Amino acid sequence: MDKTKIKEKIESLRREIEYHNYRYYVLDSPVITDSEYDRLMRELIELEEKYPEFLSPNSPTQRIGAKPLEEFSTVAHTIPMLSLANAMNKDEVIEFDKRVKKLLGVHEIDYVMEVKIDGLAVELVYINGEFVLGSTRGDGFVGEDITQNLRTIKSIPMRLLESEHVVIPERLEVRGEIYMGKKEFLELNRQREITGEPLFANPRNAASGSVRQLDPKITASRKLNIFCYAMGQIIGIDLKTHMEFLDYLKKWGFRVNPYTKLCRNLEEIFEHYNFIKSIRDEIPYEIDGTVIKVNRLDYQAQLGQVSRSPRWAIAYKFEAHEEQSIIKDIIVGVGRTGALTPVAILDPVNIGGVVVERATLHNEDEIKRKDIMIGDHVIVTRAGDVIPEVVRVITEKRTGSERTFFMPDKCPVCGEPVVRPEGEAIRRCVNINCPAQIKGRIIHFASKRAMDIEGLGEKLVDQLVDKGIVKDVSDLYYLTKEQLANLERMADKSAQNLIDAINNSKKRPFNRFIYALGIRHVGEHISTLLAERYKNIEELMVAKEDELINIPEIGPEVASSIVFFFHDEKNRQTIEKMIKAGVKIEYKEEGKKPLDGLIFVFTGTLKRFTRDEAKRMVESLGAKTSNSVSKKINFVVAGEEAGSKLDKAKQMGIKVIDEEEFIRMIKEAGI
Repeated sequence: MDKTKIKEKIESLRREIEYHNYRYYVLDSPVITDSEYDRLMRELIELEEKYPEFLSPNSPTQRIGAKPLEEFSTVAHTIPMLSLANAMNKDEVIEFDKRVKKLLGVHEIDYVMEVKIDGLAVELVYINGEFVLGSTRGDGFVGEDITQNLRTIKSIPMRLLESEHVVIPERLEVRGEIYMGKKEFLELNRQREITGEPLFANPRNAASGSVRQLDPKITASRKLNIFCYAMGQIIGIDLKTHMEFLDYLKKWGFRVNPYTKLCRNLEEIFEHYNFIKSIRDEIPYEIDGTVIKVNRLDYQAQLGQVSRSPRWAIAYKFEAHEEQSIIKDIIVGVGRTGALTPVAILDPVNIGGVVVERATLHNEDEIKRKDIMIGDHVIVTRAGDVIPEVVRVITEKRTGSERTFFMPDKCPVCGEPVVRPEGEAIRRCVNINCPAQIKGRIIHFASKRAMDIEGLGEKLVDQLVDKGIVKDVSDLYYLTKEQLANLERMADKSAQNLIDAINNSKKRPFNRFIYALGIRHVGEHISTLLAERYKNIEELMVAKEDELINIPEIGPEVASSIVFFFHDEKNRQTIEKMIKAGVKIEYKEEGKKPLDGLIFVFTGTLKRFTRDEAKRMVESLGAKTSNSVSKKINFVVAGEEAGSKLDKAKQMGIKVIDEEEFIRMIKEAGI
């Protein structure tokens, strides 16, 4: 196949994969199976590796993998991204309508109503249909360049969909809102709680924090999405109305919110507003109101803007989910990682149709910052599925009878001492067998990516712990069929299936066992690094901080957490009890290999074997492989028609070897 046909094949695969991404992530209506999609992706990856000269930053294979940035650069918006004026009630919407009609000199006007997503505003720039730049709103005039992070969000098209009757503009600037769904937000916080990381206050903060990560791999790990709703500069197409623009967005492959509606008058506006308000809590993402826009684009241009807001649009906000209450007491709850969280006990108050009697106070630093005391009159907010929170104190209502709150020095559940690590805001109970922690630890321990004990769900864990059958994770391996059969909804067969699943879990890889322990700050990746460094659990349990810090990607905070965990006698006893019950951790009992520590890059076409075969050879000899050239690379193996990787290796002074020299090397190493 000549180079022209190869390039055409690569382009064809990219278009096909992007179309299936559109069907899956935008329309939620896939037309091929996951395995068929994987085959297409594998074929594209192989061609791009074989012909790197045809690699494109907008290829579906390049959505993840960019190097972390040291800082974000700035981007000036061609047309300012303005903020919206707010209407808080019906009268203010009526006034907006009167003002628009008066300025335009008309008696009737069409509006477009959209939901107001509570996320992070961004701008996407496309040149001749290709995604070239993405930025935050910033101050409206200058934002931050977050292009490589936005590439990781699969509902953002890397190239516009083409069809016979759809014009592709020379330049297209699209504005939208990056958001995190309620379900995804709760799951992210659950995972952060397991690894001992600070929780996000709400989905908006989670989305904003995720998009503004210097490492795009972190952004990619968060389940972000986007709705597009506004235009910046457009060159190469003439549009008449905002609804026409939204229709084009759909044809180009963007996600447009399904609750958008064309309204002919105020009556329809108020009807749609009430409808959205009635289903607000059912919508799987946070919204804080609606947006009303003049439909005709020439009318928008005629109306212009005032200060930093357009005259042709207004945000019709929902009433705030806030009410006033009194803090009757402050109690301290203990989470699954031992985090002590102060919780305000409130005079019951109805917020958005829900009676709220408790609100989180986060930590003792927040209590001090907000100057919260027992007996204070406070403003409490609630948003969707987020735990109610005390926003501020009404200090004017203080009588002098209010009392200062102090965090306890001992765990309120188990009575063990609590610690507050240096530089952190949260106190923690360090007892792994604290009843408040044990349920969450068991659920994490049994999860699919840890010990994978199928059938051990939350309701069953609740029964096992509440009845005193299981007091720590090691007790799982001492359960009997008879104990399980006496539990609710646990038939004889179900009990046997769970015993079988527990027995099957006794043999798991070392990295998964480490992850299952739930050590603070130790997720799957760090667990793998530890399993590669230490031969067995005994070695890891006596590791010192200074040797842990010498492992790449492990810093002082993580090292301290690991040492602290294994120094706790109860944690050591739990591990020993599991091993005594027959848990056999699968260690990598491998000696030093000939190519240990070396990193190879392969470029061009090899005659004797494929690049995948060559990679497997060096990896079997202890080496690692990479798809990109950097200072860390030891050898670049250059086959025929080697491309940009070879040039870069020469520029950086990296050792380049041909196929014959590579063959001699691996023969000497033992293949």
